[in-house]
Amino acid sequence: MKKFALFAGLALMLAGCGGGGQGQQQAGGPPQVFYETVKTSNVTLDTELPGRTSAYEVSEVRPQVNGIITARLFQEGQMVGRGQPLYRIDSAPYAAQVASARAALARAQASIASSEALARRYGELVEINAISRQEYDNAVAAANQAKADVAAQRAALQSAQINLARTTIRAPIAGRIGRSTYTTGALVTASQPDALATIQRLDPVYVDIQQSSADILRLRRQLASGDLLREDGAARVRLMLEDGTQYPIEGTMKFTDVSVDPGSGSQVIRAVFANPQGLLLPGMFVRAQVVEGTRQNAMLVSQRAVSRDAKGNATVMVVGADGKLEPRTIVASRTVGQDWIVESGLKPGDKVIVEGAQNLPPGTPVQASPYKENASPQGGNPQANGAQAAPGGAEKAE
Repeated sequence: MKKFALFAGLALMLAGCGGGGQGQQQAGGPPQVFYETVKTSNVTLDTELPGRTSAYEVSEVRPQVNGIITARLFQEGQMVGRGQPLYRIDSAPYAAQVASARAALARAQASIASSEALARRYGELVEINAISRQEYDNAVAAANQAKADVAAQRAALQSAQINLARTTIRAPIAGRIGRSTYTTGALVTASQPDALATIQRLDPVYVDIQQSSADILRLRRQLASGDLLREDGAARVRLMLEDGTQYPIEGTMKFTDVSVDPGSGSQVIRAVFANPQGLLLPGMFVRAQVVEGTRQNAMLVSQRAVSRDAKGNATVMVVGADGKLEPRTIVASRTVGQDWIVESGLKPGDKVIVEGAQNLPPGTPVQASPYKENASPQGGNPQANGAQAAPGGAEKAE
């Protein structure tokens, strides 16, 4: 009898506990979830790519005549203007060549007068048969040869003057000049392989960016189809410098290389940036944010609402028309900020759950409320938090 009474008491206690739990679940009602309504908006798409800076113009200064450097006329590292004298080569031999060529021209010009006069006299004599026709032809040929000698000596004088001018080596472009590899007293030649110095134009500068050819092809197709729009027709580019700061001036894309690197499958995109303060130097590594264009009527879904199934497909939970959870498989192409751009699987007006459905199976009836920032605990179930805050917290969590 004592054993029977003990078993009966335990049975009553278990029954009481089971009944109390069921009653509490019925009183709690459907679980609370929070959703965001799918909307469309115009978004600006950009992509971040590695790149390196290069000078807008580069000129290697080389001598065009032979001689000894007698003077260097610049400070290393300074800005030089186009045509500014940089080096001076001993000009005495070239001045002598100019004087010689000028004297030869004067001699040729003096002989031309007598040759032409002789040809005129022979022309009169041949008319009266006082001389042979052959003598007249010889005189005419001599006059023409004298004219040719004058032209040749004039060209020789011009060549000598050009060589004399080249003894002063001038800057072919404007920019910043580097170190000088030759000093005063050094012998230089017109055919030497080594440059005397290098000038680089650094305002503006180029930024060479590497992007895969597949991405470039996709971008071109989107622009051609009208999915992406550009206001001025050229993509804008922003730069992140090596120290993590953003370069204050935007650049523009100039062109895409016509060939693909077979090793990496990438193409070079060249952008140009103004560089008035000289912050960008050739060879710097930068991160380029290329603004591809504006996507019209893009559907955006918060990243916290998207998960992956066993096959790797992107899925979301939506609140169906009957108030129950409904799974959807979507195609999410890329992220923009904290959102995914959805290509298919949803439509504007769908209620995508962002909080509260982590452990709920599809088909579960839910009580859905619009999601608000900080409306639910971080990483927790809003329903559970509401139950802790107050009895019947599913309704008071709103």
